[in-house]
Amino acid sequence: MALTEDIKSLLPHREPFLFVDAIISADEKGCVCEHTFTENEFFFKGHFPEYPVVPGVILCETMAQAGGAALRYLNIVPADGLFFFASMDKVKFRNQVRPGDKVRMEIEFLRNSPKMIKQAGKAYVGDTLCAEAEWMCLVGSAN
Repeated sequence: MALTEDIKSLLPHREPFLFVDAIISADEKGCVCEHTFTENEFFFKGHFPEYPVVPGVILCETMAQAGGAALRYLNIVPADGLFFFASMDKVKFRNQVRPGDKVRMEIEFLRNSPKMIKQAGKAYVGDTLCAEAEWMCLVGSAN
């Protein structure tokens, strides 16, 4: 499946805001992706520097990037489309993600259309559920 260099061809995001290292599996129902949060992430300097924790909003962004990368990998959405958050629902943060943790995102594709994407996801470290959410993105372009 796709690794970091391939991910850059699937997403417009770049470091320090690219949060997908690999697509492990993907089909029309969903995907599994991974990202390891290193101690060098930009947000750790200010987000509890004495006890660094990945911010919840970054976990939501990570899940959405995973879902978007997989949709592009599967050629379900246009290669030039940009995804913009429209809503986040049923968001729950259940466990902390710390520097060095490898996060596995399990994303379910709920609805795909040329202008809108609805997905649900769960983020795990090992077998521990850390975050879950549903979101909708509008598909647009840079023009």
